[in-house]
Amino acid sequence: MGVFSLILVNLFRNKRRTILTLLSVTVALFLFCALSGVIDTLNEAIHVGSETRMVVRNHMSLVFPIPLAMEQQLAAMPEVKSVAIQNWFGGQDPVNPHNFFPQFGVESETFFPMYAPDLDIIEASQPQGGVRAPDGMDPKLAAYMAEQDAAVVGSELMAKQGWKLGQTVTLNGTIYPGSWPFTIRAVYRSKVKAFNSQVFFFHYKYLYEKSEHQSQAGIYKVLLRDPSQAAEFARKVDAQYENSANPTHTETERAFAANTMVMAVRERTSEVGVLKTLGFTDAMIFGMVLAEAAAITFTGGLIGALGAKKMVTGFSLGGLLPPMTVRWNTVWTGVVIAVLIGAVSGFIPAWQASRLRIVNALRRVD
Repeated sequence: MGVFSLILVNLFRNKRRTILTLLSVTVALFLFCALSGVIDTLNEAIHVGSETRMVVRNHMSLVFPIPLAMEQQLAAMPEVKSVAIQNWFGGQDPVNPHNFFPQFGVESETFFPMYAPDLDIIEASQPQGGVRAPDGMDPKLAAYMAEQDAAVVGSELMAKQGWKLGQTVTLNGTIYPGSWPFTIRAVYRSKVKAFNSQVFFFHYKYLYEKSEHQSQAGIYKVLLRDPSQAAEFARKVDAQYENSANPTHTETERAFAANTMVMAVRERTSEVGVLKTLGFTDAMIFGMVLAEAAAITFTGGLIGALGAKKMVTGFSLGGLLPPMTVRWNTVWTGVVIAVLIGAVSGFIPAWQASRLRIVNALRRVD
C-alpha cells in the first residue's frame, strides 16, 4: 500500500471526524476572509471623499430635499469656491427592473470640475459644429455639455450593461414618472479606488425641465477654498438654516461617507436605500448585514464562554467530585457555534436587505 493510499484510508477511517474537521476549517477560513473583506470595505469607506468638499443635506434625512434657492446663498459665502446640485433619480431599467445602478442628476458645470481629481474621461463623443466645453471643464465633455439629455457613465457600468458610446438608453422614472431617454456622450474611469465607476450621471437641468420644475435639490456638494475652514463653515451653514423650514446638516464629504457606512442597516430600512444610492452593491449590503449578525453573536458567545470558564472552573460540590473545569477547546467550540448561529440567523435579513428595492426603501420613514 502506497503512502497516498494510506493517507486516504486514515482520513476516512472516521468519516464523521474528518468531515467535521474539514467543515470547521472551511467555516473558519470563510469567516476570516469574509470579515476581513468587510473590514477592508469599512477602512476604505474612511478614505472616501474629500475634506475640501462639503455635503449640505436636509437635517431630517437624505430622503427629504432642500430648496433650490439655497444654492445662491451657499455660493455667496466667502469660504465657498463652487456649489453643485446632486439629486438621486431612481430610474429603472425597463427590460429588467431589478437591474439596479445609481443615477444622479448633477449640475454639470460645477460638478465635473469639482471631481476632476477623482475621475478621468476615457471616451467621449465628438462635438458638433465646433462646440467647446465651458472653461475649467475637461474639453472631452464638450459633446455632453451640448446636449440636455446626454449622460456620463462609469466604465464598469458600461461593461456590465454592454452599452456603447453614443447609445441611447431609456429609463423608466419612479420618483419622476415617465420615460426618460439618455444618450451616452462620455465614459469616465475612477482615479481613486473609493470613487465608484458604476454610476450614471446626467444634467440636473434635464431633470428639472422634464419634471416640469418639480424637482428640488437632493444635496449640495460644496467645494471650499480652504479645507481648514470646514468645521466653521458647517457650523455657519447649519446655524443659518436652523430655524428655517428646511434645517440643514453639513459635514465633510469624507465624514458623510463614513457616517453612511456605519448605519444600522437592518433597523433602518430607508438607509439601505441611501447606501444603494451611494453605489453600494447588493453583495456589499449582504456582506455588511451578515457581518453585523456574526459580530453580535461572536461577542455574546465570547463573553458567555469566557464567563463560564471563569465562574465554573474550580467550583467544587463539597468534595464529592473533583473541581469542575471548562477546557479551552470547549470555549472556542462555543465561540465558533455562536458565530455559525449568527451567520445562519443573519442570512435571511441580509438577503432581504440586499434585495430591497431603492424606491421601497426610501419610501419608508421611521
